[in-house]
Amino acid sequence: MEDKDLEQGPPSPIPQWEAIKEKDHDDEVASSSSVSSKPDPSPLFEPILAAASTRRPSNATGRTSRPESIWRERSNNGYGVDGIVDEADIGAAVEKEPTAEEKDSFEVGWEDDENDPMNPRNMEHWRKWSIIIITSFGAFIVTNASAAYTSTYDQMNAEFGSSRLIATIGLSTFVLGIALGPFWSPLAEFYGRRPIYLASFLAFMIWMIPSALAQNIQTMLVARFFQGLAGSAFLSVSGGTVGDLFSRDKMQVPMAIFTLAPFIGPSMGPLIGGITNSFAYWRWTHYIILIESGVAIVILYLWVPETYHPVLLARKAAALRAETGDERWKAPIEKSHRSVARIVGYSLLRPFQLLAYEPMCLILDLYSAILLGLLYLFFGAFPLVFKNNHGFNLWQVGLTFMGLLIAMVVAAASAPFWHRVRDGLAERRQRINGGELKGEPEDQLPMVILAAPLITGGLFWFGFTTYPSIHWIVPIIGSGVFGIGTMLAFTGIFTFLVDAYPRYAASALAGNALVRCSFAAAFPLFGIQMYERLGYQWATALLAFLTLSMMPFPYIFFVYGKRIRARSRFAMNS
Repeated sequence: MEDKDLEQGPPSPIPQWEAIKEKDHDDEVASSSSVSSKPDPSPLFEPILAAASTRRPSNATGRTSRPESIWRERSNNGYGVDGIVDEADIGAAVEKEPTAEEKDSFEVGWEDDENDPMNPRNMEHWRKWSIIIITSFGAFIVTNASAAYTSTYDQMNAEFGSSRLIATIGLSTFVLGIALGPFWSPLAEFYGRRPIYLASFLAFMIWMIPSALAQNIQTMLVARFFQGLAGSAFLSVSGGTVGDLFSRDKMQVPMAIFTLAPFIGPSMGPLIGGITNSFAYWRWTHYIILIESGVAIVILYLWVPETYHPVLLARKAAALRAETGDERWKAPIEKSHRSVARIVGYSLLRPFQLLAYEPMCLILDLYSAILLGLLYLFFGAFPLVFKNNHGFNLWQVGLTFMGLLIAMVVAAASAPFWHRVRDGLAERRQRINGGELKGEPEDQLPMVILAAPLITGGLFWFGFTTYPSIHWIVPIIGSGVFGIGTMLAFTGIFTFLVDAYPRYAASALAGNALVRCSFAAAFPLFGIQMYERLGYQWATALLAFLTLSMMPFPYIFFVYGKRIRARSRFAMNS
C-alpha cells in the first residue's frame, strides 16, 4: 500500500471486517518499530479498514463513531505481524457500488481516537507501561525456565540415575514445545489476549508441578514439553499487546523492551539456576519458577485487562444492544464467518509451502536456526570450558553468560541507527531512480551483512581462547561479539521475512520458528560429545566454519533479492 494512500485513510464505503474476512488468516506485515522499514505516517491499526462514520439514531446516546482501523498482531519470540488488505482488493472495493451492508450505520467502532475510554491507547501512560512490563516478565519467566533447567543436571542425574545426555533431552523437549507456540495466535483472535494469557500461564504452572515433584526422568521429559507448549503463548501473543497500547510512532521503546525479554531469559537462566543449585537442592529451581509464575498470574489477573481491539468492540456492541434494545448494533468481529479450524489449518500448511518454494525464506530460516542452535549448545559448552579450564563452580559458570546478555542489550539499543540506515537507503534509491520515497525488504539486510562476520569472528575468538593459559575474560568477550551478531541477525532476518512476504508474514515467522526451534532442540544433544571428542577449540571452529558457509547469503539477497522476489509466488514483487 502506498504511503500517500495511507495518509488519505481508507475510503468510507469499505466496511471494517468485510474487506478482510475472505482473506487468508495470515495476511500479515511487521509491526515492531525495531523492524519497520521506513517511517509510516499512517495509524498503526491499518489492516482492518474502518467502516463509514456510524451515527446512532436519536434514541441512542448521540455520539458519533469515528472510523478507525484495527490491528491484529501475532508474534513469535517477540516479533509481531498484523493482517493487511491486498491493494487490489481495496481498489475493487472502491470501484464497485457500495452495498447496503457496506453502508451499515450500526457497525460499532471507536468513538474518537483520543476520547473513547474503551480504546486501550487512551489508558494512562504509566498503566500502559505497567502492562508491557508484566507481559514481558511472563516471556522472561518462560524462556528463563528453558535454560535454568540445565543447572540441575548433576544433582538430578544423581537422584534419577540418568545420564547427562538423557537429562539434556528435557531442554530439547521444552524448546520443541515452544516451536508449536504459533497455534495460540488464532485462538487469541477469537477469544482475546487476556484469556489466552491466563489459560496458558495456568497450564504452565500446572506442568511445573510434576517437574518439581518428579520421581523419574521420564516424568521430567514429558512435563518439560508441555511447559514449553503452554508458556509459548507469551512469545506468540504478547507482542500484539504492545501494538494494542501504542501507536506506531510511539512503540519503538516498548517493543524493544519486549523483544529483549525472550533473549534475556535464557541468558540469565544458567546464572539463576547456578546460584540456586549451588546453595539448595535441585528441585528448588522448579519451585522458584513456580513461585514466580504464581506471582505473575495473580498480577496478570488483577492488573492486565483485555486489550485486543476487536474483542473490546464486541463488548461495546453488546453494551449498545443492551442499552438501546436494538439488535442491529454489531462489532466487526461479530460479522466474521471465519472458524478456528480454518485458521489453524492455514497456520499448519502455509509455513511448509514457504519453506518448499521460497529459497530466500529457507536459507535465512536455516541461518537463524543455526544461530539459535549454537546459543542453546552453549548451555552445555560453557560449563565444560569454564569448569575444566578455569575451575569455575556452578554459579560462576552462570556468570559467564553475562557476556551474551550484555551484548544482546547493546545490539538491541542500536535499533535507531539501523532505522536511519534504512531511511538512507530509501532516500538514495529515490535520488537515483526518482519517484516516490519507498523502502524495499532488502533494506533490512545490511544489519545481517554486518552481523555475519561478527558471528563467525566471535566463534573463532571464543574457540581459540579457551586454553587454560588465557584469562577467562577473553573467551567471554568473544561470546559477546557472537551475541551482538546473533541479535542483529535475528532482527534483520525476522524483519526481512515480514517485509518480503507481507501477505504471509505469520506463516513466514511460524516456519522460521519451527526450523529455528528444531535446531535449538537438536544442537544440545550432540554438543557435549562434539566438544569432548574434537576439543574445545576445534569443536567451536567447526561451528564457526558452518556460519562462514552462510555468510555470503545475506549479501546475495541484498543485491539480487528484488529479482528473486519478482519470480516468487508468495513474495511482494514491488
